[in-house]
Amino acid sequence: MRFLRFLRPLLAAVTLVAATGGAMAADTGFTTLPTPVRTDTGKKVEVVEYFMYSCPHCYALDPLMHDWVKKQGDKIAFRRIHLAFSGPKDPQAHAYATLEAMGQLEQFHDKIFRAIHVERNRLNRDDAILDLLVKNGIDKAKYLDMFNSFGVQTKLKRNEQLITASKIDSAPTIVIDGRFVTSPSQLSRPGQSEPQTQAATLRVMDELVARTLKERAPAPAKK
Repeated sequence: MRFLRFLRPLLAAVTLVAATGGAMAADTGFTTLPTPVRTDTGKKVEVVEYFMYSCPHCYALDPLMHDWVKKQGDKIAFRRIHLAFSGPKDPQAHAYATLEAMGQLEQFHDKIFRAIHVERNRLNRDDAILDLLVKNGIDKAKYLDMFNSFGVQTKLKRNEQLITASKIDSAPTIVIDGRFVTSPSQLSRPGQSEPQTQAATLRVMDELVARTLKERAPAPAKK
C-alpha cells in the first residue's frame, strides 16, 4: 500500500528515528518524539490528525476518524492540521485554516473531500476552492477577509512549526499527547487491506489515549 508522502527535506530524517533519539516500535506501530510538543488541553488528551484534502488515504480514513472521535467523548481534544504540500501558500491548507477560523469547518469539510475524490475537482487553486465554497453558501466577502487576515497567516506559520516539531512526513499521521506518532503507513503490512490497516491504526490510537490517561491518573493514596 502506498501512502502519500509529504516531501519536505527538513523532515527526511524522520525515517532515522533511532538516530535522533526517538523510539521506533515496529511491533506497536507508533514512534515517540524525542522532544514532545507542548499541549494545552487540560485534562483531555490532545489528538492531532495531520492530513491533506488531496490525499486518498485521508479521505478513506475520515469517516472512521469521525466515529472514533465521537466514541472518545470528553477524554480527548481533537483537531486537524492540513499539510501545506505545495508550500506556504498551499491553497487547500490556506482554505482549511480560513474555514477553521470562521467556525465553518463542519459545514464544508465533507463537501471539499467529496469534490476532490468523488467529483474529481482537483481544487488546487484558491479561486477554484472559493468558487466551490460560494456555491455552497459561504459569504464571499467574509471568507476573503478572513483568508487575508493576520490571524490566519499566523495560524499557517504556527502549523508549519508544529509539522516540523512533530516530524510529520506523510498523511494521514496522528499525534497523541504531543508525544506519540502513529499512522496507517507505520501499520501497513504486506497483503493487508486498507480497511485492516485503518482498524489497526485506530486500535493503536485507543491504546495510546488509554496509556496517557493512566499515566495522568493520581497515584493511589498510601494506607
